[in-house]
Amino acid sequence: MKQYITKTVTGAFILLTLISCKITKDIETPKDAFPETFRNASVSKDSSSIADLDWKNFFTEKDIIQLIDSAVTRNNDLQIATKNIEIAQYRFTQSKWGNIPQVNFAVNATTSNPSDNSFTGMNLNQALGQKHIDDYSAGVSLSWEADIWGKIKNQKKGAFASYLQSEEVKKALQTTIVANVAKGYYNLLMLDAQLNIARQNLKLNDSTTKIIQLKYDSGQGTTLAIQQSEAQQLNAAQLIPLLEQNIAIQENALSVLTGSFPDSKARNTSLNAIELKNNTAIGIPSLLVSRRPDVKSAELALKVANANVGITKADLYPSLKITAQGGANSFETSSWFTMPASLFGTVAGGLTQPLLNGKRLRTQYNIALAEREKSVLSFRQTVLVAVSEISDALVKVEKLEQQESFLNQKVKTLQQAIKNSNLLFKNGMAEYLEVLSAQTNLLQSELELANMKREQLAANIELYRALGGGWK
Repeated sequence: MKQYITKTVTGAFILLTLISCKITKDIETPKDAFPETFRNASVSKDSSSIADLDWKNFFTEKDIIQLIDSAVTRNNDLQIATKNIEIAQYRFTQSKWGNIPQVNFAVNATTSNPSDNSFTGMNLNQALGQKHIDDYSAGVSLSWEADIWGKIKNQKKGAFASYLQSEEVKKALQTTIVANVAKGYYNLLMLDAQLNIARQNLKLNDSTTKIIQLKYDSGQGTTLAIQQSEAQQLNAAQLIPLLEQNIAIQENALSVLTGSFPDSKARNTSLNAIELKNNTAIGIPSLLVSRRPDVKSAELALKVANANVGITKADLYPSLKITAQGGANSFETSSWFTMPASLFGTVAGGLTQPLLNGKRLRTQYNIALAEREKSVLSFRQTVLVAVSEISDALVKVEKLEQQESFLNQKVKTLQQAIKNSNLLFKNGMAEYLEVLSAQTNLLQSELELANMKREQLAANIELYRALGGGWK
């Protein structure tokens, strides 16, 4: 009978272990979270995207490549993200040992001195003629929990998803840093161009002021004309230190991104020499999950939440634990390792069902369910933000191109107006106010045109980042 019971228990145990019942059903990534196409983009079945390009192939300027390479290598935030990946990897490696029995080796020596008036003390004196008890043992203990409900399996799945998620977080951070470095560099080129425009305009104002002074000396002008011309000249002069200040601040910001102390940044090209890229390949929205790290991270967060639901649900069910202990035990050190007399061993197995703490475990399970629902909503929100950013970038690229075309024509017209106004003013056929007004309009338009070129470059970079480019 005893043998029959033993076989039955053993068979049931093996069966339960092999089945490893799945007590929860995972929620899949919602497929309806993605639109069919992006706004401001024609419907296309082409899966290729500019985001597939390595950043070293997307950017062609050597100065930008050097700055980004320094940022990817030395940026402190990226290095912190790398350490987070390392920590997550350790946790995942540790989770693989969940099915391995816990084995401990222990050596113990105890001595006790019971009271002479106690039952133990009186018996000790009568039996052994001594007042203390010594006990020496050395042994190995083993404890193992059968993964009946998939708890340990879910712990592994959660740890692995967390590890992958930490990698995606770093990738998302890198895409932002790469974009910010490139935008910062183009902003420097814009400031350089605006500084050059301000200096040229200052020379133009100086020339106009001299002409007005000559007219005044010959009795053909007034002091008001001279004063307004000088004020215009000082206005252009004021721009120069302001732009120089902004250049230094932008260089310092790039230094922080590249993990170095503030210093000047090399610029071996000009804003006008930069060609705008024709970024027409944007890909299919559903592929964002493979290209955009924050979307992939949100998907992995759902997997972590699924695993947590499985873990908390398994806590509600009985756990099967096997324990064993064996070694040598003796009252005297001289006979401690006398074999086989000092050998001992115990084996125990049992099911443990939580009772009084069931409410707490049920609450943890309900919290895990709510967290999983939050993960689904967070995934949908992440996709919404990603699609919105791409649509924003697309409309910026399109509309900035149109604005640049009109502004370029405006600048050419004003440049011709400057020539005409100066010629007419020298011949007494135009007032000085017309000359000063033309110069003011040209200065503002040229500054605006330089900023427009910078915005176009930034829009291209933003489209590249929004599609998930920059982490490869």
